[in-house]
Amino acid sequence: MQGRRVVAVLSLSSLISLWSLALPAQEPDTGPGEKKPVVEEKISRTQHVITLDGQRIPYTATAGTLVLRAEDGTPRASVFHIAYTKDGVKDPAERPVTFAFNGGPGGPAVWVHLGAFGPKRVELDPEGFPLPPPARLVESQESILDVTDLVFVDPVSTGFSRPAPGVDAKEFHGLENDIESMAEFIRLWITRNGRWGSPRFLAGESYATTRVAGLSDHLLNRHGMRLNGVILISVILNHQDNRFNIGNDMPYITFLPTYTAAAWYHKKLPPELAGDLHGTLKEAERFAVEEYGPALLLGDWLPAERRRQIAEKLARYTGLSVDYVLRSNLRVEHARFCKELLRDRRLTIGRIDARFTVTDLDAVGEYGEFDPSLTELDAPFIEATLDYVRGELGYREDDHLVYERLSPKVFPWHYPNHDGRYANLAESLRLAMMKNPAMKVMVVSGYYDLATPYFAADYTVAHMGLSEADRKRVRFAYYDSGHMQYIRREDHRKLKRDLAEFFRNAAP
Repeated sequence: MQGRRVVAVLSLSSLISLWSLALPAQEPDTGPGEKKPVVEEKISRTQHVITLDGQRIPYTATAGTLVLRAEDGTPRASVFHIAYTKDGVKDPAERPVTFAFNGGPGGPAVWVHLGAFGPKRVELDPEGFPLPPPARLVESQESILDVTDLVFVDPVSTGFSRPAPGVDAKEFHGLENDIESMAEFIRLWITRNGRWGSPRFLAGESYATTRVAGLSDHLLNRHGMRLNGVILISVILNHQDNRFNIGNDMPYITFLPTYTAAAWYHKKLPPELAGDLHGTLKEAERFAVEEYGPALLLGDWLPAERRRQIAEKLARYTGLSVDYVLRSNLRVEHARFCKELLRDRRLTIGRIDARFTVTDLDAVGEYGEFDPSLTELDAPFIEATLDYVRGELGYREDDHLVYERLSPKVFPWHYPNHDGRYANLAESLRLAMMKNPAMKVMVVSGYYDLATPYFAADYTVAHMGLSEADRKRVRFAYYDSGHMQYIRREDHRKLKRDLAEFFRNAAP
């Protein structure tokens, strides 16, 4: 399977009884001859049954929009979401609820929904590579619906979520604004559905780890809502660790072990490193912090002989040539690494998942034409989502809207409280943990993720200033896949086991 590229698939399951209902929101007059805009909440509910680990679970799927309003009742945004709630639960305290997001920013909750957690998943080959079209959905035995209700949320300007008429979309496009609007959605959903007595969890992938880290503290401060747990998938909390800017040496250190993993997968390492991946990665991690980091800190003060020694070791751990490493000033940016590693084969590797490859027209360029892993895993999930939402879930209200995914419309994304510095939401997570001693955290990482490397997540948590007791509240889980660990079947099964244990410990 190594280096293999295919194109993915999805299927649709049997249609179960459904009904739709639209809830028009009648707005009061704002003044003589003037009315507030009318924004409707559109909902479709359908009944289903799934069997997980021998347990029969009847559940209700709710697909539709929830309107966020200002305190005077003025609509601000319509947020699309899909919720799965187990039927027949009499006591909310017995049933956790998890709010799940994808990242971007600009991404709807497609991949965590139909890849990781939901009762249906996109069918891929066992290694996670796409199958030929059309996309196909199958029942997911790795769903976590047996341990928690699920709410998949599309932030404003993603999926079918939109600002209300007359409201500037820019009011939602930024770190703090996004956290505030998603916190209001969570508060409103919890209130509407009578779930203040339920254990509550957040799950986010990629930029959504930034979002949920901020939410964990904001929900407590603004709404008095404590969380039982936070699940961080493919983590980016301290953005300094991932930004290849001139003068910032951190990402070269935190990305290095993932360069090693990619080189190992594509058989570019020397024989003594080509055996056990995990042992090789531990060796690369030690080199990164004990030798490589200090060498970068010296800059031009690094002696020529030591510079050559570091370049030779970098070449050994990355599969690149010593000459290329030296010409890169010991600093190989990740997009260039994706292009350079298999240049001799005219292949570019994936950023989201380094196991994917594509042949570029320009084999001598510095950057690839596109990320094969992101591109190949985009269309199958979107095809499946639109087929599933309209068909099995019966939601057909927004045909006039394009389902926005990884939308450029959210940019520029603003960080007003972080001007002049890198956003670091690890501090928000730390504060939430200190204010809420019961909250637990799970960190999920893939070895082949060149977007949010596993070692960057480890480094960030190691620099949160947690006590020894508090560090025990953080669980780490690693997988032999990329940014979307769940696309690989064996890793998806492991993720299900790891999450089930996490929920048992966080909400006993």
